[in-house]
Amino acid sequence: MPRYSIVVPIYNEEATLPELYRRLSAVMARLDGESELILVDDGSRDRSLDLMRSFHDQDRRVNYLSFARNFGHQVAVTAGLNFATGEAVMVMDADLQDPPELLPELIQQWHQGYQVVYAQRTQRQREPWLKRLLAYGFYRILRRLADVDMPIDTGDFCLMDRCVVDLLNQMPERNRYIRGLRAWVGFRQTAVPFDRAPRYAGSVKYTFTKSLALAINSLVGFSQVPLRLSTYLGLVAAVIALGMSLLVLYWRLIDVNSPLTGYTIITVVVFFLGAVQLISIGILGEYIGRIYEEIKGRPLYTLSEVGGFQVHRIRPHAQAKPSVTRRTREVAEVNEERWRQND
Repeated sequence: MPRYSIVVPIYNEEATLPELYRRLSAVMARLDGESELILVDDGSRDRSLDLMRSFHDQDRRVNYLSFARNFGHQVAVTAGLNFATGEAVMVMDADLQDPPELLPELIQQWHQGYQVVYAQRTQRQREPWLKRLLAYGFYRILRRLADVDMPIDTGDFCLMDRCVVDLLNQMPERNRYIRGLRAWVGFRQTAVPFDRAPRYAGSVKYTFTKSLALAINSLVGFSQVPLRLSTYLGLVAAVIALGMSLLVLYWRLIDVNSPLTGYTIITVVVFFLGAVQLISIGILGEYIGRIYEEIKGRPLYTLSEVGGFQVHRIRPHAQAKPSVTRRTREVAEVNEERWRQND
């Protein structure tokens, strides 16, 4: 059983994988215990999976999972947590904006007794000012509205103790926001500041649309304020409607020559009330849609290939969560037999 597990979700990172493996290998060689590297291929269309296979062939510490299709970044992280067996599990992105050299510092805080150690961004180098502004506002709004204490300026780059990972693996929800779940479980948590470097190579995978979807998911998943907002909008609309009714009576009975009477004011009120109704329905739809996703009960992800894992050592909760097909088990057994022959 390794002492440390490092989980890295991969999606079309052919350009960064060789440098990522080189730097992680150097860091893993300096750690105070055995470690495993878990690369999770999230349906890449480039040579990422081929590179992962080659890393596994030359380094027994490297294990990999390959999704049958693209399931998303948060699901890829979840799969890595399902299969991780280390006493401490570290999560980082593959674009090298999360520096592998920071991992020993996270481990040092873990030795101090913290169960969750997250990397907190102090600067975002060479990122557009609009993206920095939106990220700055989002984290502070989320912390203000969320039901739990959300740390600001933090991503998925973190270290979690085994007890925290076991709790995350037991959570059945499908629309996952890992950094929110990480805050929800509690335990002793601390931050390690770092400067976020620019992407090493390749193109940005988290587009504005994906970032917006993640922001909405985090807000809906950890706050009931949007639901209350519908109520507040309804109250505001009722007050405005009452005020407009009084104004119409005033114009009809007293100021009969007012130019604001007629279809103009009626049109404005109708459009306003329609907007309030559509916003309220949209908010309700977000919550109802998540209920619909939960009750379908489909597997969170499907695996087409597994490399390096011994099927018998997969934890029971990890074995039950993913949809491990017979072909996946056969591949794992073949890989294990190949390692025995090489030894």
